[in-house]
Amino acid sequence: MRDRGIVSGFVVCLTLTLTAATGLAIDAGRLVASHVQVADHAENAARVGAQEITLIRAGLRALDPIAARRAARTYLDAHDLQGDVVVSGRSITVTVRREQATVLLGLLGISAQRTSASRTATVVAG
Repeated sequence: MRDRGIVSGFVVCLTLTLTAATGLAIDAGRLVASHVQVADHAENAARVGAQEITLIRAGLRALDPIAARRAARTYLDAHDLQGDVVVSGRSITVTVRREQATVLLGLLGISAQRTSASRTATVVAG
C-alpha cells in the first residue's frame, strides 16, 4: 500500500520531460531552417549585386559599387529582409538577419532567437 501513486508521479515526470524535449527539438529545427533560409537569401542577394559589372568593353571586369549595393538592397527589400551590404573591390558581401519566433522557449521567456548569415560573391575574370 505504501507504493500507491509512485507510478502516477513517474508518468507525470516522464510526460513533462518528453514534452520539453520535443519542444526543444521543434525550436532547434525551426532555428536551423531559418538559418538555411537566411543563408540562401544572403547568397542570392550577393549574386544579384555581383551581376552589376562595368568596364567590360575596356577588357576589365569591375564591380560597380553603387549599382551592386542598390541591386542587393532591392533584393533584400523585395523579400522583406534586414541586412547589410558591403562592396569592396571586386567582391560584395551581404549579411542577412532574421528574428525567428520560438515555441517552447517562449514559455521560458525567450520569445525569439536571432539568426544571421553572410555570403560573398566575387567577380572573376575569364
